[in-house]
Amino acid sequence: MNGDGLPPLPDGALPFDEGRTVDVHWRDRFSGLPTTWPRAGTGLEIRGGGAVAVDTSTLRHTAALFLTAQADLEGICRRLGDPQGTLLGLRDQAWHALSSVTVLFQRLVEVRAEAERIADSLREAAIAYELVELNAEHRAAFAAGDTERAARIDARVTRLSQEHPEAWSTALRSEFDRTVNWPGELARQAAESGLVVGSEFGGPVGIGTGAVFGLGTIAGAAMLGIGGQGRLSRDARLSGQAGPVALTSVAPVQAAGAPQSLTAVTQRMPGAGDSRVRVEKYSMPDGSQQYAVYIAGMQSFAYGGDDPWDNQSNHELYTGRQSESYAATTQALAEAGARPGDVVHAFGHSQGAMIGSHLALEGEYDTRTLVTFGNPVAADVGTGTLSVTLRHTDDPVAALAGGGHNAAVGAPGSFIAERVAHTEIGLADADVPAHRMTAYAETAAMVDASSDPRVGELQAVFDQLATAQSVEVTEYAATRGERAVSPSSGGAG
Repeated sequence: MNGDGLPPLPDGALPFDEGRTVDVHWRDRFSGLPTTWPRAGTGLEIRGGGAVAVDTSTLRHTAALFLTAQADLEGICRRLGDPQGTLLGLRDQAWHALSSVTVLFQRLVEVRAEAERIADSLREAAIAYELVELNAEHRAAFAAGDTERAARIDARVTRLSQEHPEAWSTALRSEFDRTVNWPGELARQAAESGLVVGSEFGGPVGIGTGAVFGLGTIAGAAMLGIGGQGRLSRDARLSGQAGPVALTSVAPVQAAGAPQSLTAVTQRMPGAGDSRVRVEKYSMPDGSQQYAVYIAGMQSFAYGGDDPWDNQSNHELYTGRQSESYAATTQALAEAGARPGDVVHAFGHSQGAMIGSHLALEGEYDTRTLVTFGNPVAADVGTGTLSVTLRHTDDPVAALAGGGHNAAVGAPGSFIAERVAHTEIGLADADVPAHRMTAYAETAAMVDASSDPRVGELQAVFDQLATAQSVEVTEYAATRGERAVSPSSGGAG
């Protein structure tokens, strides 16, 4: 008995309310899944996108620098040879000097060998990552029916894999690790949340619930990754026809003027009130017009209710069909003055991110910029669109994109910014805090504070918009059905 008059706990057990216990061995084994799916760091990672987060040209350049250093060290060793020989002849008079020169010579030989080893490793790593990129490009070319390009890529992969078998093995391991580990943080949190919640009903229930949550997440992620449902190819187009939708202009929540940061973008995202789409019309110094459109995420859990930003639109957009929310967005652009071919910069959260992605893929407008927060899809928007993706590794909605494309997408300077947004587990995860716009606003501020040069490409878009001679802002509410209300023109100037 212990001091509380209760029998002692068995070895490896933890107390819970009302004397319930959970076996530490099994709990550790279960929450010990991090040996395979390690706990992700909570810091921000900015990368170019795709399976490779490494710039292969930088690896090759660095390898060349190490080879140059190795050659310089070899030259120094040769120059040390003469004084070392002289001192050897005078070793009785200059023993200490000879000893120092010998030690220095040996150290230089070791450093030279290390520089050569690092250069070789960097070259092999560059080839391995190039093979990963080539495999992704080969799949994309094959899917697009470009058999000639696929054959060229296949020939290069064959040659590199034969010349560098170790790099080929590294490439295969890298692709496997990405396929298995991309949902790692989500699976870990699901398993631990199931363990915590289930343990309220007893240790065995906690273990079982954790297993169901964790393995279910892994299985679902595997299906998404293999099926590729959330990865939109460059030629993906929406099918079907949306039903009628009515727009009503509402008062803008923010004054006009170009956003000067990602944080400013998050502050303009509609959805807090009746607004669903915000359009900014920029009159540029050369007389042309540019437009920025901000698109809200899902606002209703209904399926087919009055609000087009609901689960019906989620389902339609995710399965490649035109939704009333998409139709409302294009109608809002038209009401604001945008015409086919005009320059558009699209910003969207969740369902709004899907709408923006399809807007870029459809090609009606010259979509120069696509910035998404918690996007359920990953769109290959082509090299004419700067693609900026903010996603949280513990956001199950963003996980619907199946880990994204294996190859980087978008114009040069496109990037993905990732982090773990919500480290708490248990019932706190029920309302998906990592998907909230407030969480993505925090991530946006981290991106703004980053010194990564790719962020400068997005800043250049903001700087260009800031040169506009005037800005008109209109925000729209939307209603599904025939109850059309003619939106008033104009807006804040």
